[in-house]
Amino acid sequence: MVAVSEPTQLRSSQWYEAGGLRSFSHRARTRQLGYLPEEHLGKPVVAILNTWSDINPCHQHLRERAQAVKRGVWQAGGFPLEFPVSTLSETFQKPTPMLYRNLLSLETEELLRSYPVDGAVLLGGCDKSTPALLMGAASADLPAIFVPAGPMLPGHWRGETLGSGTDMWKYWDEHRAGRLGDCELTELESGLARSAGHCMTMGTASTLTAAAEVLGMTMPGASSIPAVDSGHERMAAAAGLRIVPLIREGIKPSDILTREAFEDAVTTVLGLGGSTNAVIHLIAMAGRAGVTLTLDDFDRIAPTVPVLANVRPAGGPYLMEDFHFAGGLPGFLSRITDLLHLDRPTVAHASLREQLEGALVHNEAVIRPRTNPVADEGGVAVLRGNLCPDGAVIKHIAAEQHLLKHTGPAVVFDDYRSLQRTIDDPALGITADHVLVLRGAGPKGGPGMPEYGMLPIPKYLLEQGVRDMVRISDARMSGTSYGMCVLHVAPESHVGGPLALVRSGDLITLDVAARSLSLDVDDAELERRRAEWSPPPERYERGYGALYAEHITQADTGCDFGFLARRGHNPEPYAG
Repeated sequence: MVAVSEPTQLRSSQWYEAGGLRSFSHRARTRQLGYLPEEHLGKPVVAILNTWSDINPCHQHLRERAQAVKRGVWQAGGFPLEFPVSTLSETFQKPTPMLYRNLLSLETEELLRSYPVDGAVLLGGCDKSTPALLMGAASADLPAIFVPAGPMLPGHWRGETLGSGTDMWKYWDEHRAGRLGDCELTELESGLARSAGHCMTMGTASTLTAAAEVLGMTMPGASSIPAVDSGHERMAAAAGLRIVPLIREGIKPSDILTREAFEDAVTTVLGLGGSTNAVIHLIAMAGRAGVTLTLDDFDRIAPTVPVLANVRPAGGPYLMEDFHFAGGLPGFLSRITDLLHLDRPTVAHASLREQLEGALVHNEAVIRPRTNPVADEGGVAVLRGNLCPDGAVIKHIAAEQHLLKHTGPAVVFDDYRSLQRTIDDPALGITADHVLVLRGAGPKGGPGMPEYGMLPIPKYLLEQGVRDMVRISDARMSGTSYGMCVLHVAPESHVGGPLALVRSGDLITLDVAARSLSLDVDDAELERRRAEWSPPPERYERGYGALYAEHITQADTGCDFGFLARRGHNPEPYAG
């Protein structure tokens, strides 16, 4: 942490005030942009990285929020510059925005390194944008604040309050079961997502913006403010006001993103009943900050933290707007202070302890007291066994509890398309006791580890009232999803993990209490199958996809690129 006391100590001064032809050119081009010398010379230059686009409904309001950030930066004596960066739309981008998370992180890092900026305000919120921006900012290590996009308004349909994602899955199954007609489904299309903002359930977006807040990278209470609430604009302006002092004080992500901060993020995610995707993203974010975080850390912390957020899909029936007005993350954290590292700094305060002073819970039905938790321990479990030697995860709190211990015969699908084509075929003979297995959906095999993990239940079983089955894959699952779905099986089948060796009819045993997942086939037979296995062809022959396939790591280590995750120092660019 090195404070900036003179304008010449600003990083941007190398571009503007170093003397010589290049500095003259930089000043001339800034005049070309229409700025007066007194508007920017000697002032901290703040990059506003904006993931807005016309096709990202989660971020459709971020154009306006960027203006609020600029307002705050100007008032604090800084010089704001807005930079458009990649938009990762969970809704529209295929095969999955997870394929491009590392690309946005790389863009963030290199943009901050290569331009005359002293710090950054990061605007994002849709699932992969939060970790991508924070990973890039951690690698660049310039002062930074994250502005979460905020949850959308609750959905409504025929007197019911809807949660995006969660109720989409629910009512789609009702439609497949013949209990919901096309007219009702059309009405649902117009009532499920009513405003700008990310999913208003405790899905991946809400989980990760909460993680960003507890890590200390946002303004207090920022993560749950509804996207269209006027408080959201005020928060954005406050972030702009705060980034300038951060630059002057020399406070960087490396000062904030400590081992203790990541342990608190794990505690928070588990206590919120948050998304399984947070496991991958927090491991990757920690790696960029030089912190080693593993699946074992999640498993170690899980038994120590109760689930207190009574929010869909793990709890219920409440949504993020209810959570916000019940006290938001500060109120939630005030109930688990004994589990947190309170003396570490945040971007807004000298310590988390100071930041949480005065935090209250206003509705105990939404944020439960410790004496009446939603669940006694964290809602995500890490599994080990011969089917997942490097681990797998399951959000068991959002599943039917009679399946917590289950043995059943496998029905194997080699890819998601074939599953979609055949899952409803009665000839497969699938019963509620079977274990559905999908492979070829991991980081390399997917490609990009798509959110295929909530495998569809056969239509004829839905018609019989079956709503949950044990399902296993090397894919991910939307944070808004639910069910007894084992995810992130590592190593993935595409690289020869044990999932590649499963055959239909093999018995599989899941025991969540014992944290185990096993294929009940003897070692000799597995070795024989392994000898017969050959790797599938690579998905990409060129371009970014080929780069991705060459460098992506497995789920248990965060699905980062090896060359981005490794330790090392890059020199500052020469601007003279």
